Parts: sequence; C-alpha cells; structure tokens
Amino acid sequence: MKDEICRSCIDCAVTRCDNHTSNRPYPAFCVSKQVSDAQREASLQQYLTDEEDRKLAQVAAGIESDGYRKWPRVQETILFAKRMGYHKIGIATCVALIRESRTLAKMLRANGFEAFGVGCKTGEIFKTALGIDAAHQGPGPVACNPVLQAQLLNEAGTELNIVMGLCVGLIFSGLKRFDKPGTWSYILSAMSAPFLNTVFFMGWIVLAFYGCDYVQNLVSVKGAANPFMFVVLLVGVQGVAEFLVSGILGGIVARAVAKFVK
Repeated sequence: MKDEICRSCIDCAVTRCDNHTSNRPYPAFCVSKQVSDAQREASLQQYLTDEEDRKLAQVAAGIESDGYRKWPRVQETILFAKRMGYHKIGIATCVALIRESRTLAKMLRANGFEAFGVGCKTGEIFKTALGIDAAHQGPGPVACNPVLQAQLLNEAGTELNIVMGLCVGLIFSGLKRFDKPGTWSYILSAMSAPFLNTVFFMGWIVLAFYGCDYVQNLVSVKGAANPFMFVVLLVGVQGVAEFLVSGILGGIVARAVAKFVK
C-alpha cells in the first residue's frame, strides 16, 4: 500500500537545521529545504522590521544560550520576563491548582513582578447553559471558561501570561480550532493527559521536597545534575511509553466516541 503519510519535521531523525556540523543528509521530506527564499526572507524581515518580535527573538535566544536544560522553566520564565522589561504577569489557572498558582505568584512578586490571576471557573457559567446534560455535571456544575480568562487578562493589561494546569478538554477545545478535519487534535489532547499528570506530580515533588534527604538520595543515585534532569531520569522510558500509548490509544478511542455521539 502506498504510504500516504505527509512527512514533516516530526518524522525527522537528522535535524540538520539545528546541527550544521553534521554530515548526515537532509531527509527527502525536509520542511526546511522546502522553504522558499521568499518565505525565509519574509520571516527575517518580520524580525528586522517589528521591534517587539526582534526583541522577543533576541531575549529568547539569550535564555536558551544561558539556561537550556540547566534552569527549571519557572526560572527561565522569570528571567525572560525581566529581560523583556515586563512588569505585570498574568496567570490563567485551573481552580484545582490555585495553591500552586499562589506559590508561583509569590515567586513572581518576590522577583519584582505584579501578578494577576484568573481561575478557570471565573464568571460562573453553568454547564447547563452550554447545553451539557445533567448526567455530565461532574465534578461540579460550573463550566471552565478560557474565553473569559483571556478577556480578563487582556483587560488587566498583563504583558506575559502563564497557563497553569488547564484541563485536557480545554486543550482539545483550543487545538480543535486549528484541526478542522478532526484528526490530530484527538491524539495530542490524549497525550496531554499523561504529560500534565507527570508535570503536576513531579513538579510538586521538586517544588516541595527536592531539598529533603530522601529525594537528594535519589538525585545522587540517578546522577542528576539539576531538577530537570532528575525528573527526566526518574520518569525515564516508562514515562515516554505512557505518553505515546495513552496518546495513540486515547486519541483513537476519543475520535471513535466523538463520531458515535454525533
């Protein structure tokens, strides 16, 4: 059977675009090699003519150079915001992670930022108003409202927004806007479930217990140089397997169910 898969960067095992010292040939489907001179020039001119885009690229490159795979993401975010000259940081948070978002806000305020957060249940729109039947009211009758979160953060004048633990369904809702045929959004949303579970669970361990003797013993045994590498080494192959299996199987099942209930 003819291979009808449209190959792209996600199928590449060479990444010559990032490693110009490699002697390995570009794959035949290389997206970078298919970019026209006009497209490349247009993207370059966007950075050269738009002051904000240029500064974003420069600061992001500096953060990558200084802290890639060395700093935790919160530290990267704080330093990025400082170098950009931002003052007011928004947090779009799941209400189940209010405590963690409060910890993040304390860290931001300790670093001189103003923090403004909006919970996912803000506005208190009931699920019944969205046509959700009574059998699907758990874990509560109020629907998550990312549209209002974005609106209120914009009105508050936040310069950089951080998303804290918005649920898989909301991720799917956002991805579906870009996936009109309804294909890959199911897979990516299913993959986000084990990914978010790992991030929340391991993130809490690192934030709350990284300095304790038991965790430091694990760090020593694993040979981890920093918190990020500790998480990578502890999660390991099992985490990758769970991510892939959950994504593929969960995506297939979700798409089948979606077709059935239409």
